[in-house]
Amino acid sequence: MSEQQQFDVAIIGGGMVGATLARALAHTRLRVALIEPQPQETAPSDTLFDLRVSAITRASQRMFETLGVWEGMVARRVSPFREMHVWEAQGKEIHFDSADLSEPYLGHIIENSVITASLYDGIAQQANLHCVFGRRGRELVQTQNGWQLQLDNGAMLEATLLVGADGSRSWLRQQVNIAVRGWDYDHAAVVTYVKTEKPHQATAWQRFVNKGPLAFLPLSDGYSSIVWSTQPDNAKRLCELSSAEFAQELTLAFAARLGNVEEVGPRAMYPLRFLMADQYVKEGIALVGDAAHTMHPLAGQGVNLGLLDAAALAEVLHAAVKARRSIASLQTLRRYERWRRSENLNMLVMVDQIQRLFGNEQPGLRWLRTTGMGIVGRMPIVKDEIIEHAMGNRGDLPALARGIG
Repeated sequence: MSEQQQFDVAIIGGGMVGATLARALAHTRLRVALIEPQPQETAPSDTLFDLRVSAITRASQRMFETLGVWEGMVARRVSPFREMHVWEAQGKEIHFDSADLSEPYLGHIIENSVITASLYDGIAQQANLHCVFGRRGRELVQTQNGWQLQLDNGAMLEATLLVGADGSRSWLRQQVNIAVRGWDYDHAAVVTYVKTEKPHQATAWQRFVNKGPLAFLPLSDGYSSIVWSTQPDNAKRLCELSSAEFAQELTLAFAARLGNVEEVGPRAMYPLRFLMADQYVKEGIALVGDAAHTMHPLAGQGVNLGLLDAAALAEVLHAAVKARRSIASLQTLRRYERWRRSENLNMLVMVDQIQRLFGNEQPGLRWLRTTGMGIVGRMPIVKDEIIEHAMGNRGDLPALARGIG
């Protein structure tokens, strides 16, 4: 990148959401910079799994197919799941089956590194998309025509529109003084991958235990990705156990549903928060993904909401270019904000309420959730509606999420 360049759009943050937005802005006259603070990742390992995975909905799959990057993910490694079993310690269970919806599967578990690598393969083929790796924003100045951004190596760029896709602690959001509302859940997620005595049956499993939800998500070759939400001190203890001790405790917490845990990968933990930005947009500024909203991972919807943000913003910008309107005006950007903020808020509040219901051991709430799971399990229409939402087939979907390029 030369000492200073002009762009129409600069996306701060080149993770899954930022890279999806960049790829969705290909084949336009917009000149797009994608700025990622981490060095460019090497190709995903053929033998080791990424600790971070995402449950990709059918809507997100349609987006990736339309953008021409899904084949790259399949060629690397994806794990479809046909069923879901959700139950609590008291024994009530809900079973979801794709066959009930005449669908081949409910979604896919995909390693985050597989998603980003495939997106960057697609980005590299686009003349109007430019990637900057290993650089962070240092200083931001608003100009008459947009923004001047100085990177931490002294390089300068100018852009009409800046997009924050830089996570829950967004640097861009802080620079432009967009406030957030939220709280810590006083929980952390322990993540790893394991191999179990019994096959996972292409099924996503989630058990609500006293200290938080525990999920086994299917990977290839009989492995499962683990996301175990628990109090921070317990998460730290779990990460410090020997592999044998952790395997034994995990088997017990999961009620040996898949037999004994026989092999354990490396472990990591990360804190869990609820966050919603007061605004998604300002003049010349837009936030997407975790920069705009962060949620508990128990429903596996976080990244999918961010991908829908990216698709919606791209659609709004495409329409502005076609109509020869400013891509950075509040009139343009508020269409994106109105579209996505209400959709996201509904999902965030619902997941937060589920977390509070299942994270509370008061007798009255325990009875309520046990009774509720029993009722839902006996009502196919309600079950089907829940799973249709989980698959991303409900709501005001962007064209990309409906498979329209």
